[in-house]
Amino acid sequence: MTRLYPSMAFTNIKNSRRTYIPYMISCIITTAIYYIICSLAGNENLVDMWGGNIIQSYMGFGQVIVSIFAFIFLFYINSFLLKRRRSEFGLYNILGLEKRHITKIILLETLYTYVITMALGVLLGILLDKLMYLILAKMLGGALPIGFYVSWSGIMKSLSLFGVIFLLILLNSVRQIYKSKPVELLRSDNMGEREPKAKWIFAVLGIICLGTGYYIAVTTTNPVAAFAMFFVAVILVIIGTYLIFTAGSIALLKLLRKNKGYYYKTKHFISVSSMMYRMKRNAVGLANICILSTMVLVMVSAVLSINVGLKDSLQQRYPEEFTMTSLADDPLNDDVTDILLNSMENNGLEPKNEVYYDDFSISAVYEEDEDRFVTDIDSYGGLSGIRAYSKIHTLVFVTLEDYNRCMGTDEKLESAGDVLVYPKDSLKTDNIDIFGMDLHVTGRLNEFMASSNAAANITNGSYVIVKDDSVMEQLLEKNLEVYGNNASFISFNYMVDVAGDAEENNDAIVNAYDEARQQIDSLHQPEGSSFENFTGSLYCRTVESESFGTDFTGLFFVGIFLGMLFLMATVLIMYYKQLTEGYEDKKRFEILQNVGMSHREVKKSINSQILIIFFLPLFTAGVHVAFDFPFIFRVLNLLGLFNLKLFALCTIGCFLVFTVFYIVVYILTSRLYYRIVKK
Repeated sequence: MTRLYPSMAFTNIKNSRRTYIPYMISCIITTAIYYIICSLAGNENLVDMWGGNIIQSYMGFGQVIVSIFAFIFLFYINSFLLKRRRSEFGLYNILGLEKRHITKIILLETLYTYVITMALGVLLGILLDKLMYLILAKMLGGALPIGFYVSWSGIMKSLSLFGVIFLLILLNSVRQIYKSKPVELLRSDNMGEREPKAKWIFAVLGIICLGTGYYIAVTTTNPVAAFAMFFVAVILVIIGTYLIFTAGSIALLKLLRKNKGYYYKTKHFISVSSMMYRMKRNAVGLANICILSTMVLVMVSAVLSINVGLKDSLQQRYPEEFTMTSLADDPLNDDVTDILLNSMENNGLEPKNEVYYDDFSISAVYEEDEDRFVTDIDSYGGLSGIRAYSKIHTLVFVTLEDYNRCMGTDEKLESAGDVLVYPKDSLKTDNIDIFGMDLHVTGRLNEFMASSNAAANITNGSYVIVKDDSVMEQLLEKNLEVYGNNASFISFNYMVDVAGDAEENNDAIVNAYDEARQQIDSLHQPEGSSFENFTGSLYCRTVESESFGTDFTGLFFVGIFLGMLFLMATVLIMYYKQLTEGYEDKKRFEILQNVGMSHREVKKSINSQILIIFFLPLFTAGVHVAFDFPFIFRVLNLLGLFNLKLFALCTIGCFLVFTVFYIVVYILTSRLYYRIVKK
């Protein structure tokens, strides 16, 4: 008898290959991806590359996400397998096998599946790991080591993680076997379904959650607030989606049934009644497809936009070829600008668009009701975190003299309390009440000089032109009184571009930068200065472009890996849904034909239901992405992406490609459905 168990377990897997092979393939791919991420996270060669430590931190984050995904996804898919085999287990009981014997068979099946999927998954991971590392090294400009690398820690982590998952799956399967009676198991496929009840409270709650999530996504305009509220909105949309699919769909169908004029028509009568039972069985699975589809669309479009838009982000961060920022009262500022210009001249570079000015940045919470900027700690502390984030506004003060010189204009301000504002629609108020000072907005500007002020870009920022240095000094004094050691200071900004094509002058630009850096590093503060060294930093756009974006390389890789996982999950759930629907509709075809409907009518009715069932998640995912679009864009602002058109094109393109992919998967899996139904 003992020798029979391994044979039965192997035969069961072989006979159930239609359901087992996709399950095993998903386990293999998930294992391979997890191994690759673990391997890259622990690869010592990666640490030595520029930005390698950042990439490894992203990979560590990816390990957590893949672990959670693997646990939920494999458990969910296993439930399909278990459901299809309940009658088989019941038959074993009737034929004389006890539950402990069935447990041994399930144990061996699980063990075989684990050994096969781990062996192939780790092997696939090892083979692809080298390729992924070579791609990363190429992107980071690192050396390409010769040899074959195997991450033993990655293997152990993979075996341990999936060992725990398979053990929990085994325990869950055994639990279901022991709590069921043999007759229940045997007749599980033939048991009638109860009509689903309309859970109105959950349906309304789903609408509220979804509506609240959409409201947050549409109304949050501050990038910092968007980042703070991101996970809140995501959780609300996920909860709302599950409730809408599970309770809202049933409630809607119940309402349609109450409409007698609509319901008592042949095509509506059958469709509405059947859809009620379909949604009861498939609601959670469809919600899963919807959520996974949304994740794929958001993740791929965001990561693609960031990588395609790196050039725009670089231009936004460094408007001119050379940028220098320091404290305005640093005695070395003039020396540094002279060093830079001389270095450019020595390397045959002609300067153009020279811009220099002082600015002073203050971030405060704007209280619209009081029409003032909250800066005192007592008032600020009374605000909730989310409320404060949504109201943060950065004011960048510049003198009128600096503005007119840089822009070549002749703007005027009559008194010390008058200011000009840019952009013209950035402030709703005509009075800036800050630190007890009342500044009156007398004009709004259409243009402003080049600026690399990141705070003004990622928050609700405004450039405020004040009359002269005395106003700036007054603001500085007030700022020091309120914020003490956390106060900001007046900064000196110097930017200059290079005439001609930057690519043609690449070597000369790099040489000029290196020459200037060496001289700046050797500078010493004059006697009596309160500073030890030069307080500023010099940046070169060409030099920064070589490393710019390495922060996003790890994000790109993790995004691609997770996108592949979610895509695989979507395909597999669709496959098992078609499989389940095929077996269910096979009986339904016979019943409907027996009550007088023609084969054509039955096929038309069921086809329309299947189309609705499988394309409802895609439609809902499209709605999710449309509402989340402005919200995601605000979050991407924090990562340096400000090109709205690019993000829109990437999102639309990803949705169209995903739709085509979704249709192809539906067509391919529907063949399985019709093959089962026609038997």
